[in-house]
Amino acid sequence: MKAVYIFSGLGADHRAFQFIDFSGFDITFIRWLEPAGKESIESYSRRLTEQIESTRPILIGLSFGGLIAIEVAKLIDTEKVILISSAKTWRGIPFFYRFTGRLKFHKLLPARLLKKEIIFSNWFFGIKGARERKLLSGILADTEPAFLKWAIDKVVTWRNVQVPKNLRHIHGRADRILPVRHVEADIKVAGGGHFMIVDKGIERSNTAGGRELRSLPTRYWQFTRDRQRRSVHFF
Repeated sequence: MKAVYIFSGLGADHRAFQFIDFSGFDITFIRWLEPAGKESIESYSRRLTEQIESTRPILIGLSFGGLIAIEVAKLIDTEKVILISSAKTWRGIPFFYRFTGRLKFHKLLPARLLKKEIIFSNWFFGIKGARERKLLSGILADTEPAFLKWAIDKVVTWRNVQVPKNLRHIHGRADRILPVRHVEADIKVAGGGHFMIVDKGIERSNTAGGRELRSLPTRYWQFTRDRQRRSVHFF
């Protein structure tokens, strides 16, 4: 059974993957640790590798978790790295975010504001249903403020240029947080927003996104509808 280690988004946990069927895989959700002050993303990623016990595992990174998966892949041998709604290098981070990082404007935002679900949250994340709104609200509420501020700082100041050779990148064409025009994705999902991993619209077999995903070679990534769940294949 293949070992798969999953790095969720900012403060998120296994809930973001609740509609994915990982039958046949040995799944481990990496636990976020408390950052040590101004700890670098490289140092933090090295500490996370202590949770990886398998050799040549598959790494899956969602959003911020994708950045961490990239950093971890620099430290260990992997069979495959799969990014979802994320970025491979600093070029995938929009200029406005990087500009904000240079000026350190993001450090002025109070953590409680970053955690709060505001009127624009659903629009930015591409939320389309009540179930997704509830899930996003719960994730934001459960996110540790200190971790959130630390992680945002690492996103806007990320300088990575190294891309794993065994990487596959899945990105939504309607992603408003990390617009697809800034990334070079292997798979671009029509209608997929930043939260497409739980988007009900992707489940429907008659959507453009569903047709596009099903038409892909199964050795990369394939979503197939199975009642209320999506099946995932890594071959």
